[in-house]
Amino acid sequence: MKAVIQRVSECSVTVDGKTVGRISAGFLILLGVESGDTQKDAEKLSAKIAGLRIFTDENDKMNLSLQDINAGVLVVSNFTLSADCRKGRRPNFINAEKPERANELYEYFCECIVKNGINTVEKGIFGADMKISLVNDGPVTIIIDSRDLA
Repeated sequence: MKAVIQRVSECSVTVDGKTVGRISAGFLILLGVESGDTQKDAEKLSAKIAGLRIFTDENDKMNLSLQDINAGVLVVSNFTLSADCRKGRRPNFINAEKPERANELYEYFCECIVKNGINTVEKGIFGADMKISLVNDGPVTIIIDSRDLA
């Protein structure tokens, strides 16, 4: 399971011109579910993200987490994070999990974020053509793969 985390001062996602998710300060999380991912991957990744200290403290040091500043997340499923670009010029998405299972793990990841103390969890619509607007704060962008976590 892969996540691209962007620290934002605001972001939103729209589907067919309608806003379906919006947060102010927090994280935009693009989540890619890959073949072989399990609930354990969702649990590890959500715990890491909820406690990730990338907000600045009073000394302008990255030292505060979502929990510390009571910020929210907007989680958007993104199968293209599983792209294999090693051969040719057209990405191969064979490593992406099948949609039904990917959606189950996406929803479970969102539940786990709440269990890790994040009160505001907004979502996109799984499988939809989504438009994302954001103001990246910093910019701060971090990529985490659950397979790299202990």
